[in-house]
Amino acid sequence: MNTDLFARAPAAPLAERLRPHTLADVIGQQHLIGAGKPLRVAVDSGHLHSMLLWGPPGVGKTTLARILAHSFQAQFLPLSAVFSGVKDIRAAVEKAEIALQREQSTILFVDEVHRFNKAQQDAFLPYVESGLFTFIGATTENPSFEVNPALLSRAQVYTLKSLDNDELSQLLHKALRLPEYGDIHLEKEAETLLIGSADGDARRLLNLVEQLLRAAQVQNITAVSGEVVAENLGTQLRRFDKGGDSFYEQISALHKSVRGSHPNAALYWFTRMLDGGADPRYLARRIIRMAWEDIGLADPRAMQISNDAALTYERLGSPEGELALAQAVLYLACAAKSNAGYNAYNQAREFVKTQPTHEVPIHLRNAPTKLMQELGYGHAYRYAHDEPDAYAAGESYMPDGLAEPDFYQPVPRGLEIKIAEKLVFLRKKDEGSGGE
Repeated sequence: MNTDLFARAPAAPLAERLRPHTLADVIGQQHLIGAGKPLRVAVDSGHLHSMLLWGPPGVGKTTLARILAHSFQAQFLPLSAVFSGVKDIRAAVEKAEIALQREQSTILFVDEVHRFNKAQQDAFLPYVESGLFTFIGATTENPSFEVNPALLSRAQVYTLKSLDNDELSQLLHKALRLPEYGDIHLEKEAETLLIGSADGDARRLLNLVEQLLRAAQVQNITAVSGEVVAENLGTQLRRFDKGGDSFYEQISALHKSVRGSHPNAALYWFTRMLDGGADPRYLARRIIRMAWEDIGLADPRAMQISNDAALTYERLGSPEGELALAQAVLYLACAAKSNAGYNAYNQAREFVKTQPTHEVPIHLRNAPTKLMQELGYGHAYRYAHDEPDAYAAGESYMPDGLAEPDFYQPVPRGLEIKIAEKLVFLRKKDEGSGGE
């Protein structure tokens, strides 16, 4: 009996065949791997350290970990927190100990590390501290909330970014240069549709491209148009090109409809994006951003409603949870608008960049020790709660010699009307005190 069919290894997916093997081959993440950047410096200096790679799916977290292992000629031990437990961690430790006896270092790579519980995460600590292996964790969630502080303190956090359209285009053309696809040409509309559908996810792009090109070969199609893409990939695509609009143009239209206080237009763009396959979680993030950027303190309920809608979606999923997001969009569009907080924050950032590092004034410093008390820390500090109206009129909270800027200018809408009145009242108390 011929067993060749059973012995044949399955063909590697396109994403695997195009996986980079050196930092020079990586597309994107130049803020980490470019000249003089952290991961490039680690490789060039020969000193690797434990780290957490934080970013959305399909941006190269696993690829970078593999490249680092190859660059340091280290044993690469991958674990998935979805499928692994303490038993698997112990097995990895044994392999690392054997490699150490052969004078070979080990990189332990843990994908989705945030899915490990506290006990499982703590299991890594003694081996990270002893140097038995270098720990590299990958996560799509904010490490500040999902990774134990003890482990977080021992690993440098690097943030990976979604690939932009130019980077996705480079990746697409790299795939098209493979010999098996040499006779196939993608028209501009087809490229735009594929790149928009990937939404910054390199793996998703390559999966879509592989399916499309396989279908084109079967149908003997050499010139792939946008229509061919839509026919062959169908509902897998986000139909953000409907009416000639791209994904980012539609999210811009949604944001501006909310900012412009047109609830029906905002609801139209929101539902149109859902119909086109937009990830409701992405829309939830943008809705929260709108609440902070365009409503701000004019109606603080907007932030609460936006956050509650996002949490509701996480609990209910689709399609029920999308109703909560829709109602958040309506509320934001109808709410009083203010970008005063947004503008104040941006001004403060620019101001701090241009200023030298001023010391904290003595009276504002905490004095938990006797030495600090003897040095005058906290001396003459006025406790606001003990002052009339709970306000220390004339007191300064800026560094010595630096006048307090006037970043925040409340708008005459919503709650900020009251905030402005309160600030005017307090400034008059300052003037009456003879202070600044």
